[in-house]
Amino acid sequence: MILKNVTCLDENFNIATTKYLTVKAGRFAEFEDTDSTVVKDAKDDKDSKNHVDHTDNRVIDCSGLLIMPAFYNTHAHSPMSLMRGFGENMALDDWLNNKIWPFEAHLNSDSIYWGTLLSMAESIKNGIVSTSDMYYFTSDMVRAYKDAKVKGNISRALVNFDQSKFEDMESVGEMKKAFEDLNGIEDGRIIIEASIHGEYTSDEATVRSLAEFAKEQNMRMHIHLSETQKEHQDCIEKRGVTPCKYFDDCGLFDVPTVAAHCVWISEEDMDILRDKKVNVSHNPQSNCKLASGIAPYYDMLEKGINVTLGTDSVASNNSLNFFETMKLSGLLAKVRSLDPTLVSPKDILYSATRGGAIAQGREDCGIIKTGYRADFIALDLSSPSMNPVHDITNNLVFSADPSDIKMTVCDGNILYQDGNFAHLDIEEIVRETKIQTDRILGLL
Repeated sequence: MILKNVTCLDENFNIATTKYLTVKAGRFAEFEDTDSTVVKDAKDDKDSKNHVDHTDNRVIDCSGLLIMPAFYNTHAHSPMSLMRGFGENMALDDWLNNKIWPFEAHLNSDSIYWGTLLSMAESIKNGIVSTSDMYYFTSDMVRAYKDAKVKGNISRALVNFDQSKFEDMESVGEMKKAFEDLNGIEDGRIIIEASIHGEYTSDEATVRSLAEFAKEQNMRMHIHLSETQKEHQDCIEKRGVTPCKYFDDCGLFDVPTVAAHCVWISEEDMDILRDKKVNVSHNPQSNCKLASGIAPYYDMLEKGINVTLGTDSVASNNSLNFFETMKLSGLLAKVRSLDPTLVSPKDILYSATRGGAIAQGREDCGIIKTGYRADFIALDLSSPSMNPVHDITNNLVFSADPSDIKMTVCDGNILYQDGNFAHLDIEEIVRETKIQTDRILGLL
Protein backbone atom coordinates (compact mmCIF):
# COMPACT_ATOMS: atom_id res chain seq x y z
CA MET A 1 0.00 0.00 0.00
CA ILE A 2 1.26 3.47 -0.87
CA LEU A 3 -0.26 6.55 0.70
CA LYS A 4 0.19 9.64 -1.46
CA ASN A 5 0.15 13.33 -0.44
CA VAL A 6 0.29 12.49 3.25
CA THR A 7 -0.33 14.78 6.20
CA CYS A 8 0.24 12.82 9.39
CA LEU A 9 1.01 13.01 13.09
CA ASP A 10 4.63 12.08 13.75
CA GLU A 11 5.85 10.21 16.83
CA ASN A 12 5.72 13.45 18.85
CA PHE A 13 2.17 14.22 17.65
CA ASN A 14 3.33 17.09 15.49
CA ILE A 15 2.13 17.61 11.93
CA ALA A 16 4.40 16.14 9.27
CA THR A 17 4.00 15.88 5.52
CA THR A 18 5.45 13.58 2.88
CA LYS A 19 4.62 12.84 -0.72
CA TYR A 20 4.63 9.07 -0.27
CA LEU A 21 4.29 6.79 2.76
CA THR A 22 4.76 3.14 1.88
CA VAL A 23 3.36 0.23 3.87
CA LYS A 24 5.03 -3.14 3.33
CA ALA A 25 4.24 -6.46 5.05
CA GLY A 26 1.92 -4.65 7.44
CA ARG A 27 4.50 -2.09 8.60
CA PHE A 28 5.34 1.50 7.81
CA ALA A 29 8.28 1.52 5.42
CA GLU A 30 9.59 4.47 3.40
CA PHE A 31 8.70 8.14 3.78
CA GLU A 32 9.60 9.76 0.44
CA ASP A 33 9.17 13.30 -0.85
CA THR A 34 10.06 12.56 -4.45
CA ASP A 35 8.61 10.25 -7.08
CA SER A 36 10.18 6.83 -6.86
CA THR A 37 10.08 3.45 -8.51
CA VAL A 38 8.13 2.39 -5.44
CA VAL A 39 4.99 3.66 -7.19
CA LYS A 40 5.87 2.28 -10.62
CA ASP A 41 3.75 -0.86 -10.38
CA ALA A 42 1.14 0.51 -8.02
CA LYS A 43 -2.53 0.81 -8.80
CA ASP A 44 -3.84 4.37 -8.48
CA ASP A 45 -7.17 4.27 -6.67
CA LYS A 46 -8.91 7.43 -7.85
CA ASP A 47 -12.33 6.51 -6.58
CA SER A 48 -12.34 4.51 -3.37
CA LYS A 49 -15.94 5.26 -2.47
CA ASN A 50 -17.98 2.12 -1.79
CA HIS A 51 -14.92 0.02 -2.53
CA VAL A 52 -12.35 -1.63 -0.27
CA ASP A 53 -9.21 -3.13 -1.81
CA HIS A 54 -6.45 -4.66 0.32
CA THR A 55 -3.80 -5.16 -2.37
CA ASP A 56 -0.26 -4.15 -1.39
CA ASN A 57 0.30 -2.27 -4.66
CA ARG A 58 -2.61 0.10 -4.22
CA VAL A 59 -2.01 3.86 -4.15
CA ILE A 60 -4.38 5.92 -2.00
CA ASP A 61 -4.47 9.68 -2.44
CA CYS A 62 -4.65 11.13 1.07
CA SER A 63 -5.13 14.75 0.05
CA GLY A 64 -7.47 16.39 2.57
CA LEU A 65 -6.96 13.64 5.13
CA LEU A 66 -5.00 13.39 8.37
CA ILE A 67 -3.21 10.09 9.02
CA MET A 68 -2.83 9.41 12.74
CA PRO A 69 -2.21 6.34 14.91
CA ALA A 70 -5.26 4.16 15.53
CA PHE A 71 -6.61 3.76 19.07
CA TYR A 72 -5.74 1.09 21.65
CA ASN A 73 -8.59 0.40 24.06
CA THR A 74 -7.08 -0.95 27.30
CA HIS A 75 -10.21 -2.07 29.14
CA ALA A 76 -13.38 -3.64 27.77
CA HIS A 77 -15.87 -6.47 28.14
CA SER A 78 -16.86 -6.80 24.50
CA PRO A 79 -19.60 -9.47 24.70
CA MET A 80 -21.55 -7.10 26.96
CA SER A 81 -22.63 -5.19 23.87
CA LEU A 82 -25.73 -7.40 24.20
CA MET A 83 -26.51 -5.46 27.40
CA ARG A 84 -26.28 -1.97 25.93
CA GLY A 85 -28.86 0.16 27.77
CA PHE A 86 -30.08 -2.83 29.82
CA GLY A 87 -29.23 -1.49 33.28
CA GLU A 88 -29.61 2.28 33.63
CA ASN A 89 -29.53 4.64 36.62
CA MET A 90 -28.21 2.01 39.02
CA ALA A 91 -25.32 1.79 41.51
CA LEU A 92 -22.59 -0.73 40.65
CA ASP A 93 -23.57 -3.38 43.23
CA ASP A 94 -27.25 -3.20 42.31
CA TRP A 95 -26.39 -3.10 38.59
CA LEU A 96 -24.23 -6.22 38.83
CA ASN A 97 -26.46 -8.29 41.11
CA ASN A 98 -29.86 -7.47 39.67
CA LYS A 99 -29.17 -6.86 35.98
CA ILE A 100 -25.79 -7.92 34.64
CA TRP A 101 -25.08 -11.22 36.41
CA PRO A 102 -28.61 -12.63 35.82
CA PHE A 103 -28.30 -11.78 32.10
CA GLU A 104 -24.80 -13.25 31.88
CA ALA A 105 -26.01 -16.53 33.39
CA HIS A 106 -27.70 -17.28 30.05
CA LEU A 107 -24.82 -16.41 27.72
CA ASN A 108 -23.52 -19.17 25.49
CA SER A 109 -20.93 -19.66 22.77
CA ASP A 110 -23.04 -18.02 20.05
CA SER A 111 -24.03 -15.00 22.13
CA ILE A 112 -20.42 -14.38 23.13
CA TYR A 113 -19.24 -14.62 19.52
CA TRP A 114 -21.87 -12.29 18.06
CA GLY A 115 -21.71 -9.85 20.98
CA THR A 116 -17.94 -9.61 20.60
CA LEU A 117 -18.21 -9.19 16.83
CA LEU A 118 -20.71 -6.35 17.29
CA SER A 119 -18.21 -4.59 19.56
CA MET A 120 -15.43 -5.18 17.06
CA ALA A 121 -17.49 -3.60 14.27
CA GLU A 122 -18.22 -0.58 16.47
CA SER A 123 -14.57 -0.41 17.49
CA ILE A 124 -13.32 -0.48 13.91
CA LYS A 125 -15.76 2.24 12.90
CA ASN A 126 -14.50 4.32 15.84
CA GLY A 127 -10.82 3.85 14.97
CA ILE A 128 -9.97 1.22 17.61
CA VAL A 129 -7.76 -1.59 16.28
CA SER A 130 -6.68 -3.24 19.54
CA THR A 131 -8.61 -4.01 22.72
CA SER A 132 -7.77 -5.41 26.15
CA ASP A 133 -10.76 -7.63 26.83
CA MET A 134 -11.71 -9.29 30.12
CA TYR A 135 -14.51 -11.86 30.12
CA TYR A 136 -15.09 -15.59 29.60
CA PHE A 137 -15.81 -18.02 26.72
CA THR A 138 -12.31 -17.02 25.67
CA SER A 139 -12.10 -19.11 22.51
CA ASP A 140 -15.34 -17.64 21.14
CA MET A 141 -14.05 -14.12 21.75
CA VAL A 142 -10.82 -15.00 19.94
CA ARG A 143 -12.87 -16.37 17.04
CA ALA A 144 -14.61 -12.99 16.71
CA TYR A 145 -11.31 -11.10 16.87
CA LYS A 146 -9.87 -13.32 14.15
CA ASP A 147 -12.86 -12.74 11.88
CA ALA A 148 -12.66 -8.97 12.45
CA LYS A 149 -8.87 -9.06 11.83
CA VAL A 150 -8.09 -6.83 14.79
CA LYS A 151 -5.72 -7.11 17.76
CA GLY A 152 -6.83 -8.35 21.16
CA ASN A 153 -5.33 -8.87 24.61
CA ILE A 154 -7.92 -11.31 25.88
CA SER A 155 -8.21 -12.65 29.41
CA ARG A 156 -10.48 -15.08 31.23
CA ALA A 157 -11.40 -13.14 34.38
CA LEU A 158 -11.20 -15.31 37.52
CA VAL A 159 -13.74 -15.01 40.33
CA ASN A 160 -13.84 -17.24 43.39
CA PHE A 161 -16.61 -16.79 45.93
CA ASP A 162 -16.40 -20.24 47.55
CA GLN A 163 -12.65 -20.69 48.17
CA SER A 164 -12.28 -23.33 45.47
CA LYS A 165 -8.76 -24.61 44.95
CA PHE A 166 -6.98 -22.82 42.12
CA GLU A 167 -6.16 -25.99 40.21
CA ASP A 168 -9.79 -27.19 40.45
CA MET A 169 -11.40 -24.03 39.06
CA GLU A 170 -13.05 -24.41 35.66
CA SER A 171 -12.07 -20.83 34.80
CA VAL A 172 -8.42 -21.62 35.45
CA GLY A 173 -8.63 -24.57 33.08
CA GLU A 174 -10.15 -22.32 30.42
CA MET A 175 -7.39 -19.75 30.93
CA LYS A 176 -4.61 -22.33 30.68
CA LYS A 177 -6.05 -23.92 27.53
CA ALA A 178 -6.51 -20.53 25.87
CA PHE A 179 -2.93 -19.56 26.67
CA GLU A 180 -1.58 -22.85 25.36
CA ASP A 181 -3.65 -22.91 22.15
CA LEU A 182 -4.22 -19.27 21.22
CA ASN A 183 -1.51 -17.01 22.59
CA GLY A 184 0.43 -15.32 19.79
CA ILE A 185 -1.73 -16.52 16.90
CA GLU A 186 -2.68 -14.33 13.94
CA ASP A 187 0.86 -12.95 13.59
CA GLY A 188 0.85 -11.85 17.23
CA ARG A 189 -2.46 -10.01 17.05
CA ILE A 190 -3.93 -12.27 19.76
CA ILE A 191 -2.36 -12.16 23.23
CA ILE A 192 -3.85 -14.25 26.03
CA GLU A 193 -3.54 -12.64 29.45
CA ALA A 194 -4.20 -13.63 33.06
CA SER A 195 -6.92 -11.83 35.00
CA ILE A 196 -8.40 -11.45 38.45
CA HIS A 197 -11.77 -9.73 38.19
CA GLY A 198 -11.21 -7.80 41.41
CA GLU A 199 -10.23 -7.89 45.05
CA TYR A 200 -13.82 -8.30 46.19
CA THR A 201 -14.64 -11.22 43.87
CA SER A 202 -11.81 -13.56 44.83
CA ASP A 203 -9.79 -14.83 47.77
CA GLU A 204 -6.12 -14.41 48.60
CA ALA A 205 -5.15 -17.98 47.73
CA THR A 206 -6.54 -17.52 44.21
CA VAL A 207 -4.73 -14.23 43.73
CA ARG A 208 -1.41 -15.63 44.92
CA SER A 209 -1.77 -18.76 42.78
CA LEU A 210 -2.60 -16.73 39.68
CA ALA A 211 0.31 -14.38 40.31
CA GLU A 212 2.66 -17.35 40.57
CA PHE A 213 1.27 -19.01 37.43
CA ALA A 214 1.43 -15.79 35.39
CA LYS A 215 5.04 -15.25 36.42
CA GLU A 216 5.98 -18.83 35.52
CA GLN A 217 4.31 -18.57 32.11
CA ASN A 218 5.39 -14.96 31.40
CA MET A 219 1.77 -13.85 31.03
CA ARG A 220 0.48 -10.31 31.23
CA MET A 221 -2.19 -9.35 33.80
CA HIS A 222 -5.50 -7.44 33.60
CA ILE A 223 -7.48 -6.43 36.73
CA HIS A 224 -10.08 -4.06 38.15
CA LEU A 225 -8.60 -1.87 40.87
CA SER A 226 -10.26 0.55 43.32
CA GLU A 227 -13.15 1.30 40.99
CA THR A 228 -15.54 2.39 43.75
CA GLN A 229 -15.13 3.94 47.17
CA LYS A 230 -16.93 0.96 48.73
CA GLU A 231 -14.56 -1.53 47.11
CA HIS A 232 -11.56 0.48 48.30
CA GLN A 233 -12.76 1.05 51.86
CA ASP A 234 -14.10 -2.48 52.37
CA CYS A 235 -10.67 -3.87 51.46
CA ILE A 236 -8.98 -1.60 54.00
CA GLU A 237 -11.44 -2.70 56.70
CA LYS A 238 -11.14 -6.37 55.78
CA ARG A 239 -7.41 -6.66 55.06
CA GLY A 240 -5.87 -3.58 56.65
CA VAL A 241 -4.44 -2.42 53.30
CA THR A 242 -5.72 -0.90 50.07
CA PRO A 243 -6.56 -3.15 47.10
CA CYS A 244 -3.39 -1.92 45.39
CA LYS A 245 -1.16 -2.84 48.35
CA TYR A 246 -2.95 -6.17 48.72
CA PHE A 247 -2.39 -7.13 45.08
CA ASP A 248 1.23 -6.01 45.29
CA ASP A 249 1.80 -8.09 48.43
CA CYS A 250 0.32 -11.09 46.61
CA GLY A 251 2.86 -10.69 43.78
CA LEU A 252 0.29 -9.80 41.16
CA PHE A 253 2.33 -6.84 39.88
CA ASP A 254 5.43 -8.93 39.26
CA VAL A 255 4.25 -9.29 35.65
CA PRO A 256 3.21 -6.48 33.25
CA THR A 257 -0.24 -5.39 34.42
CA VAL A 258 -3.13 -3.21 33.27
CA ALA A 259 -5.17 -1.96 36.22
CA ALA A 260 -8.56 -0.60 35.20
CA HIS A 261 -10.25 2.41 36.85
CA CYS A 262 -8.01 3.31 39.86
CA VAL A 263 -10.55 5.95 40.89
CA TRP A 264 -9.92 5.77 44.64
CA ILE A 265 -6.20 4.99 44.81
CA SER A 266 -4.07 6.77 47.41
CA GLU A 267 -0.77 8.60 47.05
CA GLU A 268 1.00 5.49 48.33
CA ASP A 269 -0.89 3.38 45.80
CA MET A 270 0.34 5.61 43.00
CA ASP A 271 3.90 5.10 44.20
CA ILE A 272 3.39 1.32 44.04
CA LEU A 273 1.91 1.53 40.54
CA ARG A 274 4.82 3.68 39.36
CA ASP A 275 7.51 1.53 40.95
CA LYS A 276 5.96 -1.69 39.65
CA LYS A 277 5.43 -0.14 36.19
CA VAL A 278 1.71 -0.97 36.31
CA ASN A 279 -0.26 0.52 33.43
CA VAL A 280 -3.51 2.22 34.42
CA SER A 281 -6.60 2.18 32.20
CA HIS A 282 -8.69 5.32 32.73
CA ASN A 283 -12.38 4.74 31.93
CA PRO A 284 -14.09 8.13 32.31
CA GLN A 285 -17.52 7.39 30.80
CA SER A 286 -18.11 4.26 32.87
CA ASN A 287 -16.89 5.97 36.04
CA CYS A 288 -19.28 8.85 35.41
CA LYS A 289 -22.29 6.71 34.52
CA LEU A 290 -21.94 4.47 37.58
CA ALA A 291 -21.03 7.50 39.73
CA SER A 292 -17.83 5.76 40.79
CA GLY A 293 -15.92 9.03 40.94
CA ILE A 294 -13.23 10.84 38.97
CA ALA A 295 -9.90 9.09 38.64
CA PRO A 296 -6.74 11.16 39.33
CA TYR A 297 -5.61 11.09 35.69
CA TYR A 298 -3.31 14.11 35.91
CA ASP A 299 -1.84 13.06 39.26
CA MET A 300 -0.95 9.65 37.87
CA LEU A 301 0.66 11.20 34.80
CA GLU A 302 2.70 13.48 37.07
CA LYS A 303 3.84 10.43 39.02
CA GLY A 304 5.21 8.92 35.82
CA ILE A 305 2.57 6.19 35.52
CA ASN A 306 1.61 5.08 32.01
CA VAL A 307 -2.07 6.08 32.02
CA THR A 308 -4.01 4.72 29.07
CA LEU A 309 -7.66 4.95 28.02
CA GLY A 310 -10.43 2.38 28.08
CA THR A 311 -14.10 2.31 27.24
CA ASP A 312 -15.22 -0.40 29.68
CA SER A 313 -18.25 -2.26 28.35
CA VAL A 314 -21.08 -0.61 26.45
CA ALA A 315 -23.31 -1.80 29.29
CA SER A 316 -21.67 0.84 31.50
CA ASN A 317 -20.69 3.29 28.79
CA ASN A 318 -23.23 2.74 25.99
CA SER A 319 -20.72 3.40 23.22
CA LEU A 320 -17.15 2.75 22.10
CA ASN A 321 -16.58 6.35 21.03
CA PHE A 322 -12.88 6.92 21.69
CA PHE A 323 -13.00 10.60 20.78
CA GLU A 324 -15.53 11.00 23.57
CA THR A 325 -13.20 9.05 25.88
CA MET A 326 -10.33 11.42 25.08
CA LYS A 327 -12.43 14.55 25.52
CA LEU A 328 -13.95 13.45 28.82
CA SER A 329 -10.53 12.42 30.15
CA GLY A 330 -9.27 15.95 29.57
CA LEU A 331 -12.36 17.67 30.93
CA LEU A 332 -12.58 15.58 34.10
CA ALA A 333 -8.91 16.16 34.89
CA LYS A 334 -9.60 19.90 34.86
CA VAL A 335 -12.80 19.59 36.91
CA ARG A 336 -11.23 17.32 39.53
CA SER A 337 -8.51 19.85 40.31
CA LEU A 338 -10.48 22.99 39.40
CA ASP A 339 -7.56 23.90 37.15
CA PRO A 340 -8.26 24.45 33.41
CA THR A 341 -4.56 24.27 32.50
CA LEU A 342 -4.04 20.59 33.31
CA VAL A 343 -3.40 17.76 30.83
CA SER A 344 -2.35 18.71 27.33
CA PRO A 345 -4.03 17.28 24.20
CA LYS A 346 -0.75 15.57 23.34
CA ASP A 347 -0.79 13.79 26.72
CA ILE A 348 -4.29 12.53 25.98
CA LEU A 349 -3.42 11.45 22.44
CA TYR A 350 -0.44 9.55 23.81
CA SER A 351 -2.69 7.77 26.32
CA ALA A 352 -5.10 6.81 23.52
CA THR A 353 -2.44 5.52 21.13
CA ARG A 354 1.19 4.84 21.99
CA GLY A 355 0.56 4.52 25.74
CA GLY A 356 -2.16 1.97 25.13
CA ALA A 357 0.00 -0.04 22.75
CA ILE A 358 2.80 -0.18 25.34
CA ALA A 359 0.34 -1.27 28.03
CA GLN A 360 -0.70 -4.17 25.80
CA GLY A 361 2.90 -5.22 25.24
CA ARG A 362 2.77 -4.06 21.63
CA GLU A 363 6.03 -2.15 21.54
CA ASP A 364 6.05 -2.00 17.74
CA CYS A 365 2.67 -0.25 17.58
CA GLY A 366 1.08 3.09 18.34
CA ILE A 367 3.11 5.60 16.35
CA ILE A 368 3.64 6.38 12.68
CA LYS A 369 7.29 5.52 12.21
CA THR A 370 9.35 3.33 9.91
CA GLY A 371 9.37 -0.28 11.10
CA TYR A 372 6.26 0.02 13.25
CA ARG A 373 3.05 -1.84 12.52
CA ALA A 374 0.77 0.13 10.22
CA ASP A 375 -2.17 0.75 12.57
CA PHE A 376 -3.75 4.07 11.60
CA ILE A 377 -6.90 5.99 10.86
CA ALA A 378 -7.53 8.64 8.22
CA LEU A 379 -9.62 11.65 9.25
CA ASP A 380 -11.45 14.06 6.95
CA LEU A 381 -9.83 17.47 7.45
CA SER A 382 -12.68 19.16 5.61
CA SER A 383 -15.19 18.12 8.27
CA PRO A 384 -16.91 21.08 10.00
CA SER A 385 -15.82 19.73 13.40
CA MET A 386 -12.18 19.87 12.31
CA ASN A 387 -12.19 23.53 11.24
CA PRO A 388 -10.65 26.00 11.66
CA VAL A 389 -7.31 24.53 12.73
CA HIS A 390 -5.37 26.57 15.27
CA ASP A 391 -3.80 23.46 16.80
CA ILE A 392 -4.68 20.08 15.28
CA THR A 393 -4.25 18.26 18.60
CA ASN A 394 -6.90 20.48 20.20
CA ASN A 395 -9.33 19.56 17.44
CA LEU A 396 -8.55 15.85 17.67
CA VAL A 397 -9.17 15.67 21.41
CA PHE A 398 -11.97 18.16 21.92
CA SER A 399 -13.96 18.43 18.68
CA ALA A 400 -13.36 15.45 16.38
CA ASP A 401 -16.07 12.83 15.93
CA PRO A 402 -16.07 9.20 14.73
CA SER A 403 -17.97 10.34 11.64
CA ASP A 404 -14.75 12.11 10.61
CA ILE A 405 -13.00 8.72 10.20
CA LYS A 406 -12.73 7.76 6.54
CA MET A 407 -10.49 4.73 6.94
CA THR A 408 -9.31 2.34 9.67
CA VAL A 409 -6.23 0.17 9.05
CA CYS A 410 -4.71 -2.60 11.20
CA ASP A 411 -1.34 -4.14 10.31
CA GLY A 412 -1.62 -2.51 6.89
CA ASN A 413 -4.98 -4.19 6.24
CA ILE A 414 -7.89 -1.86 5.46
CA LEU A 415 -10.74 -2.81 7.80
CA TYR A 416 -13.11 0.08 7.12
CA GLN A 417 -13.29 2.72 4.40
CA ASP A 418 -15.88 5.32 3.46
CA GLY A 419 -18.58 3.69 5.55
CA ASN A 420 -17.90 0.12 4.41
CA PHE A 421 -16.47 -2.81 6.36
CA ALA A 422 -13.94 -4.94 4.48
CA HIS A 423 -14.42 -8.20 6.38
CA LEU A 424 -17.65 -7.89 8.35
CA ASP A 425 -21.28 -8.26 7.33
CA ILE A 426 -22.80 -5.67 9.63
CA GLU A 427 -26.40 -6.60 8.75
CA GLU A 428 -25.77 -10.21 9.75
CA ILE A 429 -24.05 -9.14 12.98
CA VAL A 430 -26.95 -6.89 14.01
CA ARG A 431 -29.48 -9.60 13.15
CA GLU A 432 -27.67 -12.31 15.11
CA THR A 433 -27.08 -10.15 18.18
CA LYS A 434 -30.79 -9.34 18.28
CA ILE A 435 -31.60 -13.06 18.15
CA GLN A 436 -29.26 -13.73 21.07
CA THR A 437 -30.50 -10.78 23.10
CA ASP A 438 -34.15 -11.71 22.57
CA ARG A 439 -33.39 -15.31 23.58
CA ILE A 440 -31.87 -14.25 26.89
CA LEU A 441 -34.55 -11.67 27.70
CA GLY A 442 -37.13 -14.39 27.14
CA LEU A 443 -35.44 -16.48 29.82
CA LEU A 444 -35.19 -13.77 32.46
